[in-house]
Amino acid sequence: MNILRSSVYLAMAFILCGCNPLMKASFDTLKASTAGPDSLELTQAQVDAVPYPQIKVTTSSSEGVMAMLRQRGDLQFWVASGKQVLLMRDGLIVRSVGLGSNLDGTRWEGESPFKRGLHLLPDGYSSTRRIDIYDGYRVGIALNSRFTQVGIEDIKIMDKTYALLRIDERIDAPEIDFQAVNHYWIRPRDGLILQSQQHITPQISLKVIQLRSKQGAIN
Repeated sequence: MNILRSSVYLAMAFILCGCNPLMKASFDTLKASTAGPDSLELTQAQVDAVPYPQIKVTTSSSEGVMAMLRQRGDLQFWVASGKQVLLMRDGLIVRSVGLGSNLDGTRWEGESPFKRGLHLLPDGYSSTRRIDIYDGYRVGIALNSRFTQVGIEDIKIMDKTYALLRIDERIDAPEIDFQAVNHYWIRPRDGLILQSQQHITPQISLKVIQLRSKQGAIN
């Protein structure tokens, strides 16, 4: 774990050296605020000026932009300058650093429905994953989920409106008395998750919006 954090922070410093001052300020907004998140207004030109994939992340108390500093296989490392880190796989957050009660790991029992593509799942599909939560060092907690297709919704991201398929995931971890509903808005043609609302631990819920992919602007 310490090796992971050290390598992430070193790479993060390298990336931020190449960002313009505006985007450095945007990364810095992802920090705790008792007054709630300040709205972060971004333009497509500002996003395009930073040559890295980017996501906008909103918590109950903060909002900011994170950059993808590396990808190892299908595992993506997203970083903010405040030393917050999200590890994502196929659009799902599987680990976090620097957010308080962190998600310390995620393992699937069987195939990951996110790897298959949520848009390809039959309505009512069920699965189970095991999660580790850093707070209290709880390991191997069974988290059961059931996916439901809600339908097509118009979602505005930056200055564009997209017709996205919304899929809800009802999650239940009886061992820790944790129930919630995650929401995913998916590009129907290829299953790319452009926006999501994910409860990663009982204490942390994140809204994640894809701003720029490895190929550039989102179309």
